[in-house]
Amino acid sequence: MSSKVGKLAAAYKQHLGVPWQEGIAGIQRVIFAVYDKTDELRLRANVDEFQLTTQQAQKKWLLIDLTNAFPEWMAKQEYKDAYFESPEDLDGYQTGELTQFVNHLIEQLKSQIHEDSDNNTVVALLGVGSLFGLARVSTVVEGIKDVIKGRLLVFFPGEHHPENHTYRLLDARDGWNYLAIPLTATETN
Repeated sequence: MSSKVGKLAAAYKQHLGVPWQEGIAGIQRVIFAVYDKTDELRLRANVDEFQLTTQQAQKKWLLIDLTNAFPEWMAKQEYKDAYFESPEDLDGYQTGELTQFVNHLIEQLKSQIHEDSDNNTVVALLGVGSLFGLARVSTVVEGIKDVIKGRLLVFFPGEHHPENHTYRLLDARDGWNYLAIPLTATETN
């Protein structure tokens, strides 16, 4: 395992060692596992380590991979061919957040999370980098955080700036302030 991904997995294991508080707000249930975008393939190759760590902590694991969420949604659109010819016709194309897709994704995630998890489950989102230019990770997390009964672990390829709680997806988009719990490969406590 890559040393950076290994350190991130160790930080996650340490975090899981702390007993979960009951009755906390949705935002307090969100964990961002922040890693360098160049480590995406290494993280994917070792995601089972996070699952094993979760199960060893007597928690359930629900992995949801968002990598193909947009192509699967687009394939079902009646006017998909026209959209490919004129992508600016997609609602939200200019703003970088496709409203119909985002709403569909949030509803799909909420349904799956509601059905397949409980208050002892870590719901892990993988592939959020594939949302770049289509949906804001912050919008998706905000849309689903209240259905998370256990914890939401977002594998986040980008940066976290602790001085102002700012996250930047793929180090490219302007950051947003979010109070999720950050885990990084440099965690020491």
